[in-house]
Amino acid sequence: MASSAIENQVYTVDDIYDLPDGVRAELIDGEVYYMAPPMREHQRIVGRLSRIIGNYIDAKQGRCEVYEAPFQVRLNKDDKNYVEPDISVICDPGKLTDYGCAGAPDWVIEVVSPGSVKMDYGIKLFKYRSAGVREYWLADPTTRNVIVYNFEKNDVTKFLFTDPIPSGIYPDLTIVIEPVVSQ
Repeated sequence: MASSAIENQVYTVDDIYDLPDGVRAELIDGEVYYMAPPMREHQRIVGRLSRIIGNYIDAKQGRCEVYEAPFQVRLNKDDKNYVEPDISVICDPGKLTDYGCAGAPDWVIEVVSPGSVKMDYGIKLFKYRSAGVREYWLADPTTRNVIVYNFEKNDVTKFLFTDPIPSGIYPDLTIVIEPVVSQ
């Protein structure tokens, strides 16, 4: 939910830092969006995807790094944009700071929650694309679909959780999410 306490108020990263402990929020173009705690299935999917990608990078002795939320990403290197993608893959070590990432990650994965649908499919999609993210995955446990936006190729492809999903960043990496949701 967007904050609207003060009409036309523009917030900064300092306002995010001033939130009470335990309150999570993101900041996009100076507007605060509060975040609900993720559900267990959401965290299970994030953990699995992060491990698969991290293990792949390690096996290839790659230079990219994988980070799970909460991990600060300041997309536009300004004080009016602060997001915490579920998974961020950063291949340029020059973007990494003690606080997180200054600039766009190469690959972002968001696992959609009931309260994040508008943010993930709309606001963040536009923001990630315009900030220079190369690849954006939306994994939706409700529909059991993954939408892959390869911004470098202007390509959008929809997959099922049971499909091998190819990464645009790593041509020889495919990921199947199904084992995460099987009971």
